[in-house]
Amino acid sequence: MPRESKPFEIQGHRGCRGLMPENTLPAFLRASELGVDTLELDVVVSKDRKVVVSHEAYFHPDFSIRPDGTFVQTSDETNIFQMNYEDIRQFDVGLRQNPRFSEQATISAFKPLLSEVLMTIDQYCKENRKSHIGLNIEIKSLKTEYNLTQPAPQDFVELVYSELAQSDLSANITLQSFDFNVLKYLSSSRSNSREFQISVLIEPEDNNEIDVNLEKLGFKPDIWSPNFSILTETMVSLLQNQGIKVIPWTVNEATDMARMQAIGCDGIITDYPDRALKFIKKQV
Repeated sequence: MPRESKPFEIQGHRGCRGLMPENTLPAFLRASELGVDTLELDVVVSKDRKVVVSHEAYFHPDFSIRPDGTFVQTSDETNIFQMNYEDIRQFDVGLRQNPRFSEQATISAFKPLLSEVLMTIDQYCKENRKSHIGLNIEIKSLKTEYNLTQPAPQDFVELVYSELAQSDLSANITLQSFDFNVLKYLSSSRSNSREFQISVLIEPEDNNEIDVNLEKLGFKPDIWSPNFSILTETMVSLLQNQGIKVIPWTVNEATDMARMQAIGCDGIITDYPDRALKFIKKQV
C-alpha cells in the first residue's frame, strides 16, 4: 500500500516536457501553475560564459529551428559552448513539437538564461503568494567534453554559484550531475550551512552498484537519483538508512508512480506533473 503519511515530492522534469517545450520559461511557468514542489532543469555554458538552460550543449535536431527558419538537421551542427548567447537566443525550440511527446504544446520559445528562470520563478511566487518552488539544477557534464562543449568542472560549478548568489529567489536548491568530478567539487566547496542539496544522478547500467558508487563518490549525497525502472524496496531502504533520499527519474505512468511510492521513494521526477499530482491527490 502507498505510504500516505510520508511527503512525496513531485519534480517537473525540464519543467513539464510532456506538456510544454522542455527547459523553457513557458514550461517552468506551466509546471508552477500545476503545483509542482520542484522544477528540474539542465544547464550548459555559452562562449561568453553565460549559464544557459538546455539539456544538450547543442540544438536538438528533433525540435530546433535556426534563425532563418530552417530546421536543425543534426546534433553536430551547433556547439553552444562556441556560440554567444545573443545568437543562441535567436533559435526557436518550441514551434516544432518534440515527436516523443504528443501532448506537448507548440509555442514559440527560446533557451533562457538560468538568471531569467530564477527571476521568472521569483516573480511568479511573489505574484501568487507562494513561499517558494524548489529548483533542481543539473550541471550537464561529461569527462570527454571538458573544454570542448563545456567548461571544466570547477569553472562550470563556479559559474552556477555566481548566478545563484546574484538571485533573490528564496527556494530549496538542489544541484545534481552524472559527473562525479562535478559532484566532488560541489561537496568540497559547499559550506557548513549546507545551502543546497547535492543529488547524484546514476546511469542505468550502474543502478545496482550503490556501495561501489558511494565509495567512488567519496561522500554521502543528500539525494540518490537513479533510473526508476530497476529500483527495489531493498535498495530504497539501504539508501534511506544512510540518510539519503531517493528521487528517481523519469516516471511518467501512473502504475510506475504507484510502485515508486509503494517502495518508499521520497518523490519522483516526471515529464507529466499533471498526472503525478492527480495520482497523489487520489492517495489522500
